[in-house]
Amino acid sequence: MADTADLDDLKRRFVEQARALGFAAVGFAPAEDDPVRAARLREWLAEGRQGEMEWMEARADVRRGPQSLWPEARSVIALGMSYAPAADPLALEGDAERARISVYAQGGDYHDTVKKALKALARWLVAAAPDTQLKVFVDTAPVMEKPLGQAAGIGWQGKHTNLVSREHGSWLFLGAIYTTLPLAPDAPHGDRCGSCNACQEACPTQAFPAPYQLDARRCISYLTIELKGPIPHELREGIGNRIYGCDDCLAVCPWNKFAALAARNRAFLPRAELAAPRLEELLALDDAGFRRLFSGSPVKRIGRDRFVRNCLIAAGNSGNAALADPVRALLTDPDPVVAEAAEWALARLTALPSAARPRPSASPAG
Repeated sequence: MADTADLDDLKRRFVEQARALGFAAVGFAPAEDDPVRAARLREWLAEGRQGEMEWMEARADVRRGPQSLWPEARSVIALGMSYAPAADPLALEGDAERARISVYAQGGDYHDTVKKALKALARWLVAAAPDTQLKVFVDTAPVMEKPLGQAAGIGWQGKHTNLVSREHGSWLFLGAIYTTLPLAPDAPHGDRCGSCNACQEACPTQAFPAPYQLDARRCISYLTIELKGPIPHELREGIGNRIYGCDDCLAVCPWNKFAALAARNRAFLPRAELAAPRLEELLALDDAGFRRLFSGSPVKRIGRDRFVRNCLIAAGNSGNAALADPVRALLTDPDPVVAEAAEWALARLTALPSAARPRPSASPAG
């Protein structure tokens, strides 16, 4: 095993390599399980706050910590790529003609970009320390990236439960490398939320029962991405014109004013057609059109039916009577969830005063 000086030099060179590959944040933590974190996960699952995300409960035993998943792990390397937006994520709020797609999904699929860079880092680390064993993870494995990121010092879990960085705000895609190398850990990051409650107050569907707690069943990201069936009626109005994910609790975080756009990975720059899409055009998408539009995008994974369901909820919330005909065309959609959403949206649109007109859009024509 290499001595401490060699391992410290390896850490330094690893950080340089990680930054060269597009990672804006790098930190190191012990791989031991955290009993406090494990207890919080058990409590969250016992309350059913995961909703239909059965995969959270199915592998809860290995989510307790790194060594529950891989007992040989000695160290965790937490990494983050910045996707800090140049435009205001809330700019389209209430727009009667356009829909809102979460900032993270307006560009290329982060799974592909982050995993490619992690694999390149892993190859570099194995070449530099041939005796090491390692595993790489990005979002698709039973790994609690956010608490690991806090343990590794790259940020802290804010009151909205997402990771917040003093340098990058709320805009980090997270990945992790587990390794058998006994690397010196960095200091855990302290909480910097203070008395601020902006994220809690911003949530349109009251998904936060208390600070640092999330009920996924009320979260717009869950409702528009993970939930397969009809969206509960009592939550539909709060969704507004959000059709894939939600940025509200992230966007209002005061720490975002320090997020440097220069650190943003160019792979996540927004595609023009996804930055301010027209609801009328989205409602007309068939399966082939949906696949073409969202090729290479994380949006593609929810499929056309779930996506159009979301667009119908947005149409029903729009107050835009001009959308009634596109909505009416979906009343006989083969998917019963889509057809039910169309019925709901049409009822709201046809109840509008006859003089209802769309609010002029300040966004670019598309």
